[in-house]
Amino acid sequence: MVTQQGAGIRSALWLPIFDELADPVLVARLAAEAEEAGWHGVFVWDHLRWRPPVRQVADPWITLTAIATATERLRFGPMVTPLARRRPAKVARETATLDVLSGGRLTLGVGLGGDSFGSELSMTGEQLDDRLRAQQLDESLEILAAAWSGEPVRHRGVHYTVDITDIPDGVRFLPRPVQRPGVPVWAAGFAGKVKPLRRAARCDGFFPVNLEHPDQLAESVATITGLRDSAAAYDIAVALPPGADPVPYAEAGATWWMAEFRPEDLSLDKVRGVLRDGPISAGG
Repeated sequence: MVTQQGAGIRSALWLPIFDELADPVLVARLAAEAEEAGWHGVFVWDHLRWRPPVRQVADPWITLTAIATATERLRFGPMVTPLARRRPAKVARETATLDVLSGGRLTLGVGLGGDSFGSELSMTGEQLDDRLRAQQLDESLEILAAAWSGEPVRHRGVHYTVDITDIPDGVRFLPRPVQRPGVPVWAAGFAGKVKPLRRAARCDGFFPVNLEHPDQLAESVATITGLRDSAAAYDIAVALPPGADPVPYAEAGATWWMAEFRPEDLSLDKVRGVLRDGPISAGG
């Protein structure tokens, strides 16, 4: 069954770390201001490049590290990172270390990624086949779960190997994350598509990327509820423009509202304005 993480709906800034926001020091300062203003989270995009007029792009992991050190309570993370273009062993080490640094506040958003907005896959020689990237994503999630356990990882899959057969202890990722059994994972996917919903049901949350109406969300929540056999708390995060009413989405099952900013007209003043308006809750 899908159960919510606490009462009501939580609010987060969802920031493309482009151009004016391509400065980790600035984003960390914004995160500290958001925490002071009562926001529950700050999440950042994970891209190598974006289509014009965007020119500057920051690295998400360095930016998240800056956020972790500038805040004490905020939940944060990449939303979302395309695991198929990252080495899962490196992500395992990065996420475990970042969770320790933050005292257990990291959430890992994951997805297939794509080539349509910045040609970042084709320009860097990454896998373009959606089916194969989905396989890489699922295999990476298996490796991460094993790594976060703190036990030796012995994985030999179709796409990745994390195994040293001649060393009794194998490959271990210590220190393990503060959060148990590991860093929460929210899987992105198109609402109504069966395979992404099945993946999301195996994770700790769902981030629909093509949401147009609360009814779509309600259908996705019902599907995920039917697929899950765990009573553990589960998150549903929806991206909505600032000023949108999150109440219908909360009633449909959303536990997080992500304040959405378009890269095309992104500005520090716009983000600061939304930040100072404060978080929106389903309770008003």
